[in-house]
Amino acid sequence: MRRPLVVGNWKMHGNKQSVADLINGLLNQWQGVHLAEVAVCAPYVHLGQVARQLAESNITMGAQDVSQYENGAHTGDISAAMLSDMFCHYVIVGHSERRQFNKESNDVVASKFVAVQEAKLTPILCVGESLEQRDGGTTLAIIEQQLQAVLDRVEPAALNHAVVAYEPVWAIGTGRTATPEQAEEVHAFIRQQLGKECINTRLVYGGSVKAGNAAELFQQENIDGGLVGRASLDADEFIKICRAAE
Repeated sequence: MRRPLVVGNWKMHGNKQSVADLINGLLNQWQGVHLAEVAVCAPYVHLGQVARQLAESNITMGAQDVSQYENGAHTGDISAAMLSDMFCHYVIVGHSERRQFNKESNDVVASKFVAVQEAKLTPILCVGESLEQRDGGTTLAIIEQQLQAVLDRVEPAALNHAVVAYEPVWAIGTGRTATPEQAEEVHAFIRQQLGKECINTRLVYGGSVKAGNAAELFQQENIDGGLVGRASLDADEFIKICRAAE
C-alpha cells in the first residue's frame, strides 16, 4: 500500500519570522504517528532554519528546484549534493513555473531528476498541461512526452524511488481545480504509462488543492496525496489537507 503524501510548496514566500511561525503552527498540530507523510519545500535561503525547526519531528523537508550539474561555474545554482548537506529529502523538478518562466525543457527536467537520484534524494517530478493543450485535446500526449523524457534516462524501476505530481497548469494559483474525475483520469494514465514495475510510485495532485476539495481528490484510486501551493502557507489550512489524506 502506498503511503499518502502531502507536500507544501512555499514558492517564493516567507521571511525568518513567518517561516518560524508557520513551522511552529505545523508542529503544534502534527505530532505523533500518522498514516500520511508530510513534507515542506522551502526556498533555498530558509532551508537551514527549517531543518533546525523540523529536527526530531515527523515532517520532512525538500527543496523547490536543483541544478542538473554536479558542480562547476554555475553561478546562482544549487547542486543536489548541497541539498543533501542541508538535510533535504525531496526535491521538486520540472514544476510548471520553472518550465514556463525559466524555459526548462523536458531534457533539462530529466537531467535534474537524474541528479537528484544520484545524490540519494527523492525527486518530485511535475508534469502537466496548459489550458490551451487541454482544450486542444492533447493533455495525455503532453504528459506522455514529459514522462518519456525521464524514462529515456533511467530504468522504469527508478520511478519507485520518486514521486510524480500531476499539476494542470491552468489550475495552479488560479483557484480553479480539476474535477476529481479529470484528475483521476490523468493519474490513471500516468500509472499505466509507468507500468507494473512502478507499483510503488506515489502520484500526487497539484493544482489549487484546498481543505475544501482535498478529501474528494484524495479518495480517487490513483491519487496518493497532494502538492500544495498557496494553501501550504497557512498552517491550519495545510493541516486540514494533511488530515484529509489520512
